[in-house]
Amino acid sequence: MNIKINTKEKFTVIYLLEPFIAANMAVDIENLATYGKETIPHVIINMAAVAELALQPALALVALQQSFYEQNLSFVICEMQAQVELFFETNQLLDDMNVTPTESEAWDIIQMEEIERELLDDYE
Repeated sequence: MNIKINTKEKFTVIYLLEPFIAANMAVDIENLATYGKETIPHVIINMAAVAELALQPALALVALQQSFYEQNLSFVICEMQAQVELFFETNQLLDDMNVTPTESEAWDIIQMEEIERELLDDYE
């Protein structure tokens, strides 16, 4: 799968550059968990270039996001095209995802979640 990675101070942005993510790319989606996780654990997936995807990679994205949150890490998907968002919604997957319209808003979500984690740690 063709991707581009942009590492920031507190998160990594992964740009999916494939217009169609086929079923056999689900393993590639699962492997996105390894990018930057050792040093920068939070991830943004930018899907602006994706026009269509199969169900298996969509399910892999949902599972990946859930695994990040189980580890108390942030995972945000941004810039989904309307037809891709409709696909997730039709398959009843959208409610399980953290999706923003822009990459900038995804950055904000990660920063807010980090602040929230710090506050909860101080409270406990």
